[in-house]
Amino acid sequence: MSATADRTDRAGPVASARYLLKLSRPRFWLYLAGPIVVGVAFAATTVAELFAPENVLLFAYFLLPANLFLYGVNDVFDRDVDEGNPKKDGREVRYGGDRLVPAVVVASLALGAGTFAIAPPAAWPFLAGFFVLGAQYSAPPLRFKTTPLLDSLSNGLYVLPGAAAYALVAGAAPPAAALAGAWLWAMGMHTFSAIPDIEPDRAAGIRTTATALGQSRTLAYCAGCWLAAAGGFALVDPRIGAVLLAYPALVAAVRWAGVAIDRAYWWFPAINTVVGALLTMGALTRIVPPGAVLP
Repeated sequence: MSATADRTDRAGPVASARYLLKLSRPRFWLYLAGPIVVGVAFAATTVAELFAPENVLLFAYFLLPANLFLYGVNDVFDRDVDEGNPKKDGREVRYGGDRLVPAVVVASLALGAGTFAIAPPAAWPFLAGFFVLGAQYSAPPLRFKTTPLLDSLSNGLYVLPGAAAYALVAGAAPPAAALAGAWLWAMGMHTFSAIPDIEPDRAAGIRTTATALGQSRTLAYCAGCWLAAAGGFALVDPRIGAVLLAYPALVAAVRWAGVAIDRAYWWFPAINTVVGALLTMGALTRIVPPGAVLP
């Protein structure tokens, strides 16, 4: 799709809204909003705390505006690279160079400033970390996504909304072991998602953890991150660690079954939703024991 055609397709408010919706990657919305639910569930001690207005506002922001900010910055600074990326054919959109996306990024960032107003100081480092890493992952001068290992490390940004939500409810940071486990999980998720981009990134001259390692070693790296994540969570609760073992098991299944990575890549939003739901329901049993709702 040419830049001219891309701009033409977005002429008019309805077409623009449709484009922005697709740019926000609805399939991945819960990657940012889901950790909010998990963080609130683990921090809350009463039903009332679960549904506090501040929690709802934080969830709403990270469901859509934060995704517009994150992926908008990505698409603006990846314009040239995305010309040869097959993932942009159909499932995603290519930025065409118009002013709409930068304007929406700025608006989403301005709206994000309001999250500091509704959160206690304990949550501020996590919120600030999200916005800094979210911008610098794709934007100069740091552009972490073009440096092997730093591209993976910086993607802990996805768990920072959950840490902020925990701090919002509990008034304190989450356990360090849980934060480390979540960060390692995010590193594995990011690097796995970079495998389908290995050839387009190499063709564009972009260096990532995946291009440096190649597919087989990148799969091993992801499995290692997820095993370490399971270990970190096991220090908090062995049951959580056991659930997280599903991820290295999936890597083994994909590897041994010969499943194409660009196909398996699209399974993970559903897998992550199931895992997040299990963790959330487990946390909620501390507030409402199963016996109180089951006959």
